[in-house]
Amino acid sequence: MSTYTQIYYHIVFSTKDRVPALLADKRENLFRYIWGILKNENCHLYRINGVEDHVHILTSVHPTISLANLVKKIKLSMSKWIKENTAFSAFTHWQDGYGAFTVSHHDKDSVIEYIKKQEEHHKRVSFVDELKEFLVKHGVQFDEKYLV
Repeated sequence: MSTYTQIYYHIVFSTKDRVPALLADKRENLFRYIWGILKNENCHLYRINGVEDHVHILTSVHPTISLANLVKKIKLSMSKWIKENTAFSAFTHWQDGYGAFTVSHHDKDSVIEYIKKQEEHHKRVSFVDELKEFLVKHGVQFDEKYLV
């Protein structure tokens, strides 16, 4: 028998200290690079987007890969790519942690639309408020001192 899975992860992480380093004119190249990482790991990217200080990814994860290892690989590879290409001069590194939330097949399309509209969304809502909302919605306990 083969292994069958259908697990969608909405992954979110930010730049260290939420420095607004990911300038819009070069973000598309960064997103293409992330897509390549996911393809190399046999993951399927459904949507990626972000703003100056954080990134959203909706992906499935191949059953042979742990979520933690995938996020680590993405962040390390992106850091290297940013530094080699001098893509974002204000970028130093990524925050230590990340948020990852499972998404039902039924909700996948609405999450894709949500990720598409990040620029518009963050004109009204800060990243910290967005992250708190995700944590509460998904029943994740957290200490607010680690969100600042």
